[in-house]
Amino acid sequence: MMKINGFIKASLFLGGMLFTLNTIAQELYVFTEPASNMPSKSVSIKLAAKLGEHEAPYKFMQRYTPELMFGLNKNWMVHFAPTFSNMFTSNQRWESVRTYAKYRFYSNDEVHRHFRMAAFGKASYSRNLALFDEINIEGDQSGIEGGVILTQLWNRLALSSTLGYAHSMPSKKAGISLFLPDDAFDFSLSAGYLVFPLNYTSYNQTNLNVYAELIGQRSLDMKKYVIDFAPAIQLIFNSNLKINFGYRFELKNSYMYRMMPKTYLVSIERTFLKVW
Repeated sequence: MMKINGFIKASLFLGGMLFTLNTIAQELYVFTEPASNMPSKSVSIKLAAKLGEHEAPYKFMQRYTPELMFGLNKNWMVHFAPTFSNMFTSNQRWESVRTYAKYRFYSNDEVHRHFRMAAFGKASYSRNLALFDEINIEGDQSGIEGGVILTQLWNRLALSSTLGYAHSMPSKKAGISLFLPDDAFDFSLSAGYLVFPLNYTSYNQTNLNVYAELIGQRSLDMKKYVIDFAPAIQLIFNSNLKINFGYRFELKNSYMYRMMPKTYLVSIERTFLKVW
């Protein structure tokens, strides 16, 4: 009897995991977050590399971000991450630390279809000087940001939008900082499509997802804006190992001075389910 009960529990767990993978795999966006959360009671470890060039003077720049993520329950998740880069210095160094939290407050779920909404907030501390019009609190500057995320899934296609308010609080200010924006409106529109597998039969199957994301920012005190396009591909192995490749470049820039108008992103992430 105990063996039968164990088999039933294992089957239900596997079935639930396969259903979860089949419905949210295409929501694991490369450059933004969806309204859906990590699996409950799970932990993820991620390492991301952001690479690009600064044109004048020329410099090849690198930023590395190790990240620790916790799925506390079905509604709450939190992230913690430092960054290391050579973007503001001649050598690689520790430059910033940040935290991120997301609360899913609405969910309307059906079979292979759902609509979800979440609120998020993040805060960062950076050692860098304030030098650019773009407010980026993921390494460039100290600051805070908050907003909402809306995500809709239809079978193999997932669409998501993020709306947020960002405020820069640089710990060190350069002489030009009086002419830099302090507040900005962030927005994004992301699409993800599950290409493979066509049918789920095992959690060992490899997933292939493709993404296209529009990401923009408009400063509120100096009326400058930028809109980027970011295509990406993603591979998921054994349902717990994710590898991302993305490229982000400008579509439109209204006099916003930035660190890098073109960047490459490579990341690897390992998830551990049912940690506690």
